[in-house]
Amino acid sequence: MAIQSIRLFGDPVLRTPAEPVKDFDKELHKLVKDLTDTMMDAPGAGLAAPQIGVGLRVFTYYVDDQLGHLINPSLDLSDEKDEEGEEGCLSFPGLTYPTPRAIRAVAKGFNMHGEPITLEGTDLMARCFQHETDHLDGVLFIDRMDAQQRKLAMKEIRQAEWSGLAAPTVKFSPHVTHGKAL
Repeated sequence: MAIQSIRLFGDPVLRTPAEPVKDFDKELHKLVKDLTDTMMDAPGAGLAAPQIGVGLRVFTYYVDDQLGHLINPSLDLSDEKDEEGEEGCLSFPGLTYPTPRAIRAVAKGFNMHGEPITLEGTDLMARCFQHETDHLDGVLFIDRMDAQQRKLAMKEIRQAEWSGLAAPTVKFSPHVTHGKAL
């Protein structure tokens, strides 16, 4: 197992758009394994490569007993109204906030062998696909909140015990709806 340090809010890598994967090689396979091991250890419902300091378009997920990964994802979101739900993030340990997301998402990309795949999700799975793809674009879930909610969240983030830390390994028990942080 190769558990990696999870980067925390404030680390510039979390605001930097990730580069597309070009080489589907052994290093990519190791990255997918590291992401999976780190996500499961945290525990989380998803983890994007920038969260462990790697600027590539790769994320893993574990939702409703479905474990997987997606490389170079693109999203097609439902035309249905966004649903606000509690959302957490491993880069914001222990904090959750109501965040609007589409209730259905189709994610297209590749597996680690370079084979094209299409994943469909609703509810928590759709939320996970959107959250992790946002990470790959340098967008954080707090960016999706309305201005008033974001202001309240930023106040709580500044007061958090981990606030201002660079990139330590974080162990915590997230209090998130569905028991998982994204």
